Amino acid sequence: MSVTINTLTLGPLTNNVYFITDSQTGETIIVDPTYQSRLAFEEAQKNHWNISRIWITHAHFDHIAGVDELVTLLGPQVQIGLHPDDLTLWQNGGGARDLGFFFEVKSEPTFFFHDKQEISFHGSKIEIRLTPGHTNGHVIFYFPAAGCAICGDLIFRGSVGRTDLRGGNHSTLLRSIKAKILTLPLETRLLSGHGPETTVAQEIAHNPFLK
Repeated sequence: MSVTINTLTLGPLTNNVYFITDSQTGETIIVDPTYQSRLAFEEAQKNHWNISRIWITHAHFDHIAGVDELVTLLGPQVQIGLHPDDLTLWQNGGGARDLGFFFEVKSEPTFFFHDKQEISFHGSKIEIRLTPGHTNGHVIFYFPAAGCAICGDLIFRGSVGRTDLRGGNHSTLLRSIKAKILTLPLETRLLSGHGPETTVAQEIAHNPFLK
């Protein structure tokens, strides 16, 4: 498999930004670009990663804060993917107003994900899994061959995503985790939007929210 996944932690909320890269061509998908996205752009340039797509797990402001700057740096041809159930959240500033401040993103998604969609990226299959509960249109990106999933804010090491913001629902979140995460092979690496990575086995054994 020629696809690699690299991480850069950026911004005031210590978001994990992911780079999905084909090692042969350098073509790269960037996932959830946050504040300080110029640093993500510079990291890509340093490593000869050519960002062609921006994928969003969910439209909270800290996961889309770097989109406009990246579009300026990369050009309007860059593709932006989002699940349509999070489009209203995207257009309403990513929920920033609910926390008492203003934020807006001027760019618009260029295509939409759907549940159970399979996308081929240089011969590697990426499965799109709709996982509502943190937001209505939250998705995860699962890489069967690599044995890992980019999980956004659905699940963390020893914790789960918050559900007290607009579109959040704790029961729905837990159903998403049980149906779309805990059914993955136990050794699957879970790459979260914040904090260290974990595995399915680790969370089944030790996550107090899943007992």
